[in-house]
Amino acid sequence: MSLSPEARKTLAGITTATITTVLLKKGLRNVWMRGARPLRPGLPRLVGPAFTLRFVPAREDLATPESWSSPISTRTAIEAMPEGCIAVVDAMGITDAGIFGDILCARMVKRGVTALVTDGVVRDVEGVLGTNLPVWCDGYAAPPSVAGLTFVGWGEPIGCGGVAVFPNDIVVADQDGCVLIPQAMLDHVLNEGVEQERMEAWIVNEVNNGAALPGLYPMNAETKARYAASKK
Repeated sequence: MSLSPEARKTLAGITTATITTVLLKKGLRNVWMRGARPLRPGLPRLVGPAFTLRFVPAREDLATPESWSSPISTRTAIEAMPEGCIAVVDAMGITDAGIFGDILCARMVKRGVTALVTDGVVRDVEGVLGTNLPVWCDGYAAPPSVAGLTFVGWGEPIGCGGVAVFPNDIVVADQDGCVLIPQAMLDHVLNEGVEQERMEAWIVNEVNNGAALPGLYPMNAETKARYAASKK
């Protein structure tokens, strides 16, 4: 799935908080990935289609340094990542084995990957930060992935931070974390998200001017009428 420049630009102006509200109104409650926090403060809001990778618990005959040379490895998966994607990695919330380090992240930058999102952790944190690859994760740890995880594949449905992620679902990441937009809901979020942001900006302005919250947030009929008039 290609994400148009227009869609990327629009989503970059919609907070993850707003997206969760818009999707909640459609009955989707579980779209925020637990444990995926910005590794570096101040990262801009980023948008991209999900490129999925999956780990399972470590098994001693498979999770070895030699496995890094296997055709089914994180190294091979990185070479399949398309430009502009967000790599979303299911690490099962394991926080004592780093899934990627500085070398792998540097290669992702060369591949044009937008960001790395995982419910696990990275290693070589100083080097990872030095690559300038935007990373959302649950921290960092010195041991390599094979100390606690076995890599099993990419390009398939995964669970990341308790959220079901399918390849090419849309991921939006900002300081509040990472949210998933199902492909079928993209147009809805593009339309309703812009309106939600406009409405909340108007409400904030009313609050700054001294308005009380009851009847304003949420709006009663009178406030809705005033808001509608403000858009004309």
